[in-house]
Order: sequence, then structure tokens, then C-alpha cells
Amino acid sequence: MDTCSYLFVYGTLLSEINEFAVFLMENSIFYSGGKFKGKLYDIGEYPGAVYRPGCEYYVYGQVFMMHKPEIILKRLDDYEGFGKDQPEPNEFVRELIEVETDNQSLKCWVYLYDLPIDGLWQIREGNYLEYAKII
Repeated sequence: MDTCSYLFVYGTLLSEINEFAVFLMENSIFYSGGKFKGKLYDIGEYPGAVYRPGCEYYVYGQVFMMHKPEIILKRLDDYEGFGKDQPEPNEFVRELIEVETDNQSLKCWVYLYDLPIDGLWQIREGNYLEYAKII
């Protein structure tokens, strides 16, 4: 596994009532707000982001610097349903992508939606926490 320490999160991993979000926050340091080119979709009880470097939309979230990436990512992989031991196809995949922060661009791990998006509602503003407040 690549040793990148940064993780970009945009959905339920930002919720203070989610045990996996609490785990992430207890084992990481908030680094910066961030965004990447892509589209965000409402999948039901959570969002799914698709990375599209050339598109006009952004997905907004937060970047965390993980203390022990291997341990944290293994636990979050289970939560996100990613990995060889998870049902195929995985709903989410974990990839390293470029994320724009307030003052730089850096490589971050992110969980991206990996199933068909046909019929899903696009959250055009790209901010799930704001969107979740109004639904």
C-alpha cells in the first residue's frame, strides 16, 4: 500500500455521530478543507463521489493527516465495503487523487463511488453536509 498519510472525506465520515468518523478524528489531525473535480451523488443514506478531473463541478470536504494510515485505512476499508474480502463489485474504491486545499494541491486517499450513477440525484453544490441539512 502507498504510504500516503492524507485522507479526503466528504460524507458520513464527517458526522460526529458516526463511530468510524469518531475513530478517524481520534487517530488523525484535521489538515485543511479541500475539494476535487468531480460529481457528488445522493445514494440514499450517504453520498458517493465520482472523480472527473475535467468537469466543471467540485466535491467539497476535509483533509485529515492520519497518524497510522495502514491501521486507519484497513478499518475504514471495512466500513466503506472496499477490498478483496468485500462483496464484488465494491460499492466504493479507495484511490489516490489530487485534492486542492486552501494553499496547495496534494495527493490524498479518497473513497470514490464505483457503481453505475444512472438515476442517482447529483448534488450540484458538491457539499454533502450542507445538502443533508436541507433534505
